[in-house]
Amino acid sequence: MRIGVLTGGGDCPGLNAVIRGVVLQGEKEGYEIIGFKDGWLGVLENRWERLTKESVEDIQREGGTILHTSRTNPFKETEGLARIKETIKKRGINALVAIGGDDTLGVANKLYEEGIKAVGVPKTIDNDLSATDYTFGFDTAINIAVEAIDRLHTTARSHHRVIVVEIMGRHAGWITLEAGIGGGAHVILIPEVPFHIEEVCQILTKRKEEGKTYSIVAVAEGAKAAKGSKFLSREVVKEGETDAFGNIYLKGITEVLEKEIAKRTGIETRSVILGHLQRGGRPSAFDRFLATRFGIKAIELVKEEKFGQMASLKGTEIISVPLKEAVGKRKLVPRKLYEEMVI
Repeated sequence: MRIGVLTGGGDCPGLNAVIRGVVLQGEKEGYEIIGFKDGWLGVLENRWERLTKESVEDIQREGGTILHTSRTNPFKETEGLARIKETIKKRGINALVAIGGDDTLGVANKLYEEGIKAVGVPKTIDNDLSATDYTFGFDTAINIAVEAIDRLHTTARSHHRVIVVEIMGRHAGWITLEAGIGGGAHVILIPEVPFHIEEVCQILTKRKEEGKTYSIVAVAEGAKAAKGSKFLSREVVKEGETDAFGNIYLKGITEVLEKEIAKRTGIETRSVILGHLQRGGRPSAFDRFLATRFGIKAIELVKEEKFGQMASLKGTEIISVPLKEAVGKRKLVPRKLYEEMVI
C-alpha cells in the first residue's frame, strides 16, 4: 500500500513529528510513504519525495516542515479536482494523510466526498478546532509568548512604559489568554470579548496613580472594540489582501492601540508584534509527543479503512472524529473562562 502525506496552511512546531510518526508507523505496517511538496500544490503538480525511516530520523526536534507548505486551495485552481485525481492515480496512492487546519482539512473532507480515501491530522497553532482538546504547536507558541512577555516586563519597568504585545489569534484568543496569564499581562484583549478602549485606559491610568509605573497589554491580532464604539469597531486588516481560502490578513492592532493609549493616558507607549516568532523554532516536548501520537493514529485510521476521519485528542486518549465535524465549528474561549481568569 502506498500512502501520501502533506502539510498545508501555516507552519507550526510539531509538523515534522507528525510526518515522522506517519512514516515510522507506516513502515511498521509495510506501507510505502511518499510526501507531497508544498501542501495541496504538490499534489496538483505531482511533486513528491519518498519518505523512509532513515530520511525522517530525528526530524521531530526541528520546527517547520520538511515537506514545506502553502495555502493552496485546489478547488480554486483550474481543473483542480481532476488534477488531484490524476496525481493519485499516476502515483498509485491508496490513501492520503492531510495535516492542517480548517482549510486544509476542509479540502480533505471535500476530496473524501468525491471518493478519495483521505484522513486528517489537526494542525492549528490557535488551538481553535472544536473536535480536539489540543492541537500540536499550541503549547510551544504559548511558551514563546510567555518568554517574550517576561522579557518585556523588564524593559517596560525600566522605562516606565506601557508595552502592547500582539499575539497570534485571528478568531480565538487561546494563546493570548494563556500566555497573558502566564506572563502576568495587566490587560488581556481577545477576539471573543470585544473591549472598550475607555476601560483599558482606565486600568492603565489607575495603575500609574497607584505607583505602578509600567503595564503590559497582551492583545490577540483579531481583537476588536465593543459594538457601537467609535474606536476600532472591527479587526484591523491589511487592506485588500486575502489568501486562497478567502481569509483576510490581519495587521496593525498594536500600532492603533499604541497611539490611542498614549493619546488618552499620556503614558509613553510602545508596541511589539511577536508574529512568526511564535511559529518558528523547535517544538516543546508536549508538542513532539502529541504530534507523534497523531501521526501514528493517522496510519491506524488508514489500516482500519476509517476514511473521512481525523485524529483527535480527548482527555488523554487519541480517538477519531469525522472530518466534517472537525471543520464544522470553531472552538472559542468561553466568556465565563475569560472573566474568571482576567482579574
